[in-house]
Amino acid sequence: MTIETLTYAELGARLTISPMAARALAKRLRLPRSLSEAGRALVSVDIAELRHSPRQPGRRESANVASTARIVAMQADITRLEALAARHREDFEHERERADRLMVELLQANAETTAAREATARLEGFLRASDRTSSSIDNHGLAARRPGSLAANLVAADRKAAR
Repeated sequence: MTIETLTYAELGARLTISPMAARALAKRLRLPRSLSEAGRALVSVDIAELRHSPRQPGRRESANVASTARIVAMQADITRLEALAARHREDFEHERERADRLMVELLQANAETTAAREATARLEGFLRASDRTSSSIDNHGLAARRPGSLAANLVAADRKAAR
């Protein structure tokens, strides 16, 4: 039961561990520490009573190999998911452009429909007005002029809608 005062490097050499591992062990076991005249930390320890067995180096390496394999697998998954996301983004952009084109076509069709309804209403109004003003004797003459004036009104309405 001899208590020795050692530096972390000396303690590590005795236990076949690194000086940093010796420092961590001294902290964990709450070993009494002091400073030397040179300013180095000294640990008071009884090596015979110290129950410490260092880990085998192969054990740490096998854990690193397993971790490395998992990291590589996860990186492959990330690459695959990024490619999938890029494809979905392309599909989304394509569908957005398609929807924009369809919206423009729909607005044009709406404008054409509105113009056609207005032309139809004007022509129906013209027909009603001409039917009221014409007499039964003059119906034959009006009927002969009606297709020409209807066509002219239709052309004028189409030109107005095209503007």
